[in-house]
Order: sequence, then structure tokens, then C-alpha cells
Amino acid sequence: MTGKLAVVFGGSGFIGRNVVRELAKRGWRVRAAVRRPHHAQFLRPMGVVGQVQLFQANVRHRPSVARAIEGADAVINLVGILHQEGAQSFTRVQAQGSAAIAEAAAKAGVTTFVHVSAIGADEASDSQYARTKGEAERAVRQAIPSATILRPSVVFGPEDQFFNKFATLMSMAPAFLPLPLLFGGGAAKFQPVYVDDVAEAICSALEKPEASGKLYELGGPRTYTFRQLLEFVLSETGHRRILAPVPFALAPVIGFFGECVGAVPFFAPPVTRDQIKLLQHDNVVSDGAAGLKDLGVTPRTVESIVPAYLVRFRKYGQFAERLA
Repeated sequence: MTGKLAVVFGGSGFIGRNVVRELAKRGWRVRAAVRRPHHAQFLRPMGVVGQVQLFQANVRHRPSVARAIEGADAVINLVGILHQEGAQSFTRVQAQGSAAIAEAAAKAGVTTFVHVSAIGADEASDSQYARTKGEAERAVRQAIPSATILRPSVVFGPEDQFFNKFATLMSMAPAFLPLPLLFGGGAAKFQPVYVDDVAEAICSALEKPEASGKLYELGGPRTYTFRQLLEFVLSETGHRRILAPVPFALAPVIGFFGECVGAVPFFAPPVTRDQIKLLQHDNVVSDGAAGLKDLGVTPRTVESIVPAYLVRFRKYGQFAERLA
């Protein structure tokens, strides 16, 4: 092991668990700062005995953040939410939480800092998610000018909340699927990026001195329209559904209905009004932006990864004959 300590905020999340594994493989000592350590025990076997430490910290509680960073050589901020729930609001978690982490790291003298944002982060956005991501980037830059900021597009992998979510919706839907997301015929563009490639890029950014202070946009090797991605899910799961676009005026109503479903205990909202705003805009790497290749990562395609974990949504299993 290198002996260096990396503190990962959000280490038990979808991206975080892959980052912890990649850091351990590269010889880092890892401290996973999470709200509920008893729910993150699966992280321990990702390294040798004692290499991965679980630490209770909440980005809404600054003293716990400061304690988590003590002795750190590097800090990675992966904290983010896709929908608001209770005290977990976009402002408190993404904007104020990121500021708390960056300021505590700066006070501790940490200069190696990686902040994971999102393509589309913009303080002027009409989406709360995108706006607070933009506010977080500004707070991080102000506290630690040497921080590396990574903006991934839609991240996919076995535990993702994109392909799995829409496969679930399609398996439960009737013959047609009303989609308020298909504005303009589903022409919004996406550049999905594999979670392991994002994890490798994060670790590479820690170890490359030339990445200090830079911004990278992370996207996969191919660009798709939203409709193409939904048709791909239908093809892989063997479902026949009509993708029925919904008028713009009904979008807030459907988003509100999704939020009402999410208010039921143990149910995540299928879609929210804020997510509908996001899905109306292209989510692709900007022309000329530094990306995965600049960090030494060769991205993998949707077609090479996603079919393996969508088989569970096939009505007759993975060995059933595919529909023409």
C-alpha cells in the first residue's frame, strides 16, 4: 500500500462503492465517510484487512465532516441526491454540503481534492439539481483552487437509477408508456458513461499532478437520443410498448404525481418535476472539453455492459428467444 489516506464522502453510493474499490486496488488507505456506517459494511472486503475504514459523517453536520478529514492526504466528494426527501434537500446536501467539505479540507491543509459534479451544472439553471451543482462547484473553487472537478453525463452500471428505472417502468406499464420526458420526440441527447470508467477517472485525477485545478467532462464513446435509449431498453428486455409523448403542459402534473408516489415510505419517486426539467436538455460533453482520454481512461459502451444486468427484466429469462 502507498500509505496515503483518501477520504471519500458518499463512499457507499452508486459511484462511491466503485471508487472505494479502485482506490484500494491502487494501494490507497480509504476512509469512507457515510451517514450510516452500519449500512456500508460491504465496503470493508474491497481492500485487505484494515485498508478500508468506515466513518460516520453527515455533510449537514460540519464537526463530523472535519473529524472525517483529519489526517487525509486527499479528499473526494461524491455526495449528491437525485430527489429531495426530508432534510436531504438539494441546497443542504449538494450546495451547502459540498461547501462544508471543501472548507474543512482547506482548513486541514488538503490540496488534493476531487469534486464530482454533473454535466449541466449551472447556477442559472431552472432545475434545482443543476443549480445547486453549480453552486457547489463555485464553493469548492473558492475554498480549494487546486481542486479537480469532474462532470459526468448519465452514469450507468448494475445499480444505476437510469436504465434500471426505465426498465422497471416499462415492465409495469400497460401497452403504451406515457412519457412526459419525450418532448420534441425524445430528441434530447445523452452520452452515458460507465461507472467503472468514472471511478478510474476519479482515481487518475488524484494521481495526476497535471489534473490539479482543471475541469473534466466525462461521457461515453457514443451519443444517443433519449428515445433511442428507451428503445434499447425495450429491445433488451423483450417488452413491446408504445412510447407515447405527452404534451408539455401535462409535465408538471405527471412530475407532481411521481413526487406523491415518492412520499410513500420506502418508495422512490419514478420521476419528479425537477428531473423532467433536466431531461429536456442535452446531456453531452461540450466541444473541446477535457475528458476521459485526458485522464488515461478508455470508455466502454452501453451495448457492452447494460444487457448483462437488464436480463432480470425479461419476462421469460435470459435464455428466452429474442423478439424480432
